[in-house]
Amino acid sequence: MQKIILASQSPRRKQLLEWAEVPFDIVVKETDETFPSNLSLEETAVHIARNKALVIQPTVDISLPILAADTIVVLEGCIIGKPKDREDAVKILSSLSGKQHLVITGVVILHHAKEIAFAETTEVLFHELSLAQIEFYVDHYTPYDKAGAYAIQEWIGVVGIKNINGDFYNVMGLPVSRVVQALQSL
Repeated sequence: MQKIILASQSPRRKQLLEWAEVPFDIVVKETDETFPSNLSLEETAVHIARNKALVIQPTVDISLPILAADTIVVLEGCIIGKPKDREDAVKILSSLSGKQHLVITGVVILHHAKEIAFAETTEVLFHELSLAQIEFYVDHYTPYDKAGAYAIQEWIGVVGIKNINGDFYNVMGLPVSRVVQALQSL
């Protein structure tokens, strides 16, 4: 597969592309992650991903495809961002406890004048989590860089997730098999 530019500093996206044996270089720039309020949840994730790709496009080799992604967590129609601090992480995980939420990853691939854009949605259901479990996770795994304050591949996912409906790797941050198919279609 042709080398790509990954417009993300997420260690999880990096790991997933490595597992898929997609060669890449990482290029990131600070990106505005605000979005128009009239967008659907899927459009919101794609909008933010598109901005991540567009901001680096003028600075990279135009012969290489650019891959950008953004993952949002949605509970009862509201987007849950990354926690600000320990208290916020505990609050977020307490709100997810015993409930189903959505993990939506927007993906944008830019190559020359072509754009491939899509959103992948996975439903995640947590068991009822005790405050002790939540505090243990937050204190030992410090999930401050993660939307929804958790990573499915860490302890909380192993012991706390009752069910998922959809792409497991999407919850990690990238629907990698769908991305590989899209890259091959270029």
